[in-house]
Formats: sequence, structure tokens, C-alpha cells
Amino acid sequence: MPVSIGCNVMVMPGAAGPPDTGTIIAVLPPFVFADVMPLATSGSICLMVNSLSGVTYPLVIGPLGSAGVRVTGRSLVRMGDLIPSPPGVLMILGPPAATCVTDQWPP
Repeated sequence: MPVSIGCNVMVMPGAAGPPDTGTIIAVLPPFVFADVMPLATSGSICLMVNSLSGVTYPLVIGPLGSAGVRVTGRSLVRMGDLIPSPPGVLMILGPPAATCVTDQWPP
């Protein structure tokens, strides 16, 4: 299921080694909506918290998401996706933006 602003994410390994957690804070245009929420696509921005120091840092979601659903060339981001996003691999935890929308394409 696709996700939106407020979705929890985790990057492994984090900036200092152990996994860092964060939240999607910005979805960049152009937008596609589900239940009035803009759906996250590659290029959306997460605010991450370093697990060792507590310092926050921005992380841009990498280009690999849904293989079948794209918004002007940007892949849709879904719960359970593992997306390479330096410094590691970003895991999309949830909650979903809308349970009425599903995307069964492979990552």
C-alpha cells in the first residue's frame, strides 16, 4: 500500500552504523492523491534521527520503488519497500496513506 507524509521509515545502516529511524516530511510535486493525502514518490524527503547522537538529518528517498506505478518518472513508495538511499537501505514501515489503494508491482 502507498504511503504519505507521516510514514515511519528506517535506514540500515544509519549514518553512524546502527539503524536510524525517521518520518517522511515532504512529498515533492507533481502530486498524486489517495484519500486527500499526497502519495510519496522517489525524491520525497525524510527527517531521520541518528540513533547514537540524536541529531536529525534529511534523507532523500532513492529512485527504486514500484516498478509499475510512476508519477512523471518517479516511483511510487509503498509499505515494505526496501529502497537504496545513502547511507544505506531505507525500509518503509507505515502506516499506509490509504488502505483502498494497492500496488502489486514488484519493487
